Amino acid sequence: MNLRIEGNGSQILVALTCIGLLAAAWYLVPHPAVSAIALLPLMVLIGLRLPFLLCLAFIAFSFFRLHEVFPQLYPLKIPQLLAIATLGSLFINLITKRIQVFWCREQSLFICFFFLVVIGAVLATNRDAALNSLTGTYVKIALMLIAISWLLREESQFNVLIISMMFCGIAVGAVALFNKQMGLELVEGTRVTIGRSIGSMLGDPNDLSLVLLFPASFALASFMTPGFGKTIKLLSLCAFLTVFCAIIATQSRGGMLGICAVGAVFAWHRVQNKILLIGAGVCALSILFVIAGVSDRASGGAHEEGIDESAMGRIYAWQAAMGMAIHHPLTGVGLNNFISNYFEYSPHWDGKNHAVHSTWFGVMAETGILGFILFIAIITSIAKISLTTAQHFRPRPNQPYSPVLYACAQSVQAGLAGFCVSGTFLTMGFTWPIYILLSVAIALSQYQKRQLAK
Repeated sequence: MNLRIEGNGSQILVALTCIGLLAAAWYLVPHPAVSAIALLPLMVLIGLRLPFLLCLAFIAFSFFRLHEVFPQLYPLKIPQLLAIATLGSLFINLITKRIQVFWCREQSLFICFFFLVVIGAVLATNRDAALNSLTGTYVKIALMLIAISWLLREESQFNVLIISMMFCGIAVGAVALFNKQMGLELVEGTRVTIGRSIGSMLGDPNDLSLVLLFPASFALASFMTPGFGKTIKLLSLCAFLTVFCAIIATQSRGGMLGICAVGAVFAWHRVQNKILLIGAGVCALSILFVIAGVSDRASGGAHEEGIDESAMGRIYAWQAAMGMAIHHPLTGVGLNNFISNYFEYSPHWDGKNHAVHSTWFGVMAETGILGFILFIAIITSIAKISLTTAQHFRPRPNQPYSPVLYACAQSVQAGLAGFCVSGTFLTMGFTWPIYILLSVAIALSQYQKRQLAK
């Protein structure tokens, strides 16, 4: 499927005319319902002709929370409109067989994990919280994972994916740096956030660093991969520097470890002296902590003696997570149920519940030991695919070479490294990044198989 709009010119003209008329109506009557109707013809046109772009737009707004980064977009209800349009587009394109479906081992692994999450949500002690998280976020993630793996087929689409991730990273990072400069939306006095006053997910500095970390791998891969033009190189450099500075502004230790892990993947393949590389990496991380001012944080700063309060909170939470997994080995305590079960399983009670602050312990607690094993199997499958595809698409003398596909393979590899490292300190098991990486890995694997079959 190409990114060109192939269709009757009159259909396009009618759609554009409708958009113009309805846009004029919205100008006269600025109501969200009118804006939704105005966007409908365009969404129908894109959904029928370019379903991948619609799917990508939904991910951009759902994961990067662009409507919260730019509050002017909030009344337009864009995520809800994109969700309806994406599902409708998938349904119509599946019926008309415009999408070539397939099934693979990695998708089966995810579906097994997904059904285990569903069972755990139904059996959860706080069923309302579990079902709200399931239907509000995780079901969308599951649908988009399958959709991306089916829709991402052409080299041009991989290119659009890379560029979109970089632009989203620049948008979020720039707003974070603006807030830091102006002293807006700060938590603990020094840590930058976005949309905290409106209850945005990005209102937590750790969650903000998680969102910023994801486009870093795409930006650095594009910059380090030979064959891209000067425009893409400049865009990727701007994206990485913006994201890098914004992560420092969050003062998130997990985020800084993650950005170092992303950079380490590219350095590992390019620096011969590994001992020197490891030493330089440790020094770089220490310098980052100093530059970020982590010692000045209200929590986890240098003013706390011994093991700081932030670290001890994590240790107590991880002990509670192990207790939940041992008592509920098959289904766990249920999605988004760690906090509501914390008091019962924590060895230390300070008067309030705590978040788990670890992907691994979070998955173990909320899906049980069985779910944790499946989750590790998913991580392993992504690692294998990223290694295989990076080797397959790398430049070779006198061989066809695509910098886009090679950059995507490296992005998956570096993104996975960043996820695994930062995931030790950030709760990322049921958020978008790892599942987007899985879907891109599946798409790359299928592209490779089609090439080998020719």
